[in-house]
Amino acid sequence: MSEHDDKRAEENGGTRAEQRDGSGESGNRLRKELPQEVAAAESADQDTPEPEPAPEPAPDLEPEPEVAPEPRLTGRQRLVQGLWPPRVSRAQLIVALLLFGLGFGLAVQVASNSDSDSALRGARQEDLVRILDELDDRTQRLEDEKQGLEKQRDELENSSDQAEEARRQTIEKERQLGILAGTVAAQGPGITMTIEDTKGTVESDMLLDAVQELRAAGAEAIQVNGVRVVAGTYLTDSGKGVSVDGNKINAPYRFKVIGKSQDLEPALNIPGGVVQTLEKEQATVTVQRSTKIVVDALRAAKRPDYARSSSQ
Repeated sequence: MSEHDDKRAEENGGTRAEQRDGSGESGNRLRKELPQEVAAAESADQDTPEPEPAPEPAPDLEPEPEVAPEPRLTGRQRLVQGLWPPRVSRAQLIVALLLFGLGFGLAVQVASNSDSDSALRGARQEDLVRILDELDDRTQRLEDEKQGLEKQRDELENSSDQAEEARRQTIEKERQLGILAGTVAAQGPGITMTIEDTKGTVESDMLLDAVQELRAAGAEAIQVNGVRVVAGTYLTDSGKGVSVDGNKINAPYRFKVIGKSQDLEPALNIPGGVVQTLEKEQATVTVQRSTKIVVDALRAAKRPDYARSSSQ
C-alpha cells in the first residue's frame, strides 16, 4: 500500500470517529434533555384545562297550532259512534245466529200460509160464498150430532125401563159403527165421482186427498172400485195403477160416497181443491149427485189383538 493511501485511510477513519463522537454527544444531550421536555409537556398538558364543548343551538320550535274546541255531539251521533265500528263478542254472535234462525223459521211459516191462502185470494165471489156455506153446513152437522147425543142421554135418563132403552141405543150404535167400520152395507143419498186417467198421471196421494176431503165434508160411507174405504185404509202406487189396502185398482177410478150431496160436491170443486189438482194432471173428473147410492163392499170384522172394552 502507498503512502497516499494510508493518509486517506487515516482521514477517513478520523472523520468517522468524529462523526461517532458527534453523534454520541448529540445522543447524550437528547437523552438528558428529553425527559425534562416530556415531563414539562405532560405538566403543561395537565395544567391546560380542556375546552368545554360549545352548546348546540336550540332547534327552532314551530309554534303549536291552536286546537279548536271539539264540537258537541248529538245523541244520534254518539249512538252511531257507539255502534260503529261493531265490537262483536262470541255471546253476541251466538245470539245473532239464534235470532237469524228464528226469523228464518217465521218467514218460512208465513210463506207457507201465504201459499195456502193464495187460492182463496184469487177465488171468485161465488166460490167464496160456496166455501162459507160449506163451513156453515159443517157447523150445523156438528150441532145436530150434539143435539142427537143429548137426546139419547135424556131418553135414557127419563125412560121407565132404562135397561131396554140402553139395549135399543146399543143396537143403533152398533149399526152406525158397522157402517163406519165397513162391516155392513149402506145406502142413502150422495154422489158418484169418476176420474178418467188416460195419461197415467194420477197417483195414490191424489186419491188420498180426495178421500180426506170427502170425509171432511161429511161422507159417511165411501167405496172405490169395489173396495170399502174405512178409517184404517191406506193407498199406495202400484205400477200404472193404485193399490187400496193391498187391492190393486186401475183407472177409471169410481168413488161411491154416501152423504149430503150439497156438501160433498162443493168440497171437491173449491179453488185449488181435488178437481183442479186432478185436472192439472190432465185427468178428467165427473161428479154426479144421486138420491140413492149403494155401498155394498164389505170388510171382514177384525177382532183387535190387544184392545178390550173397558166395561168388561
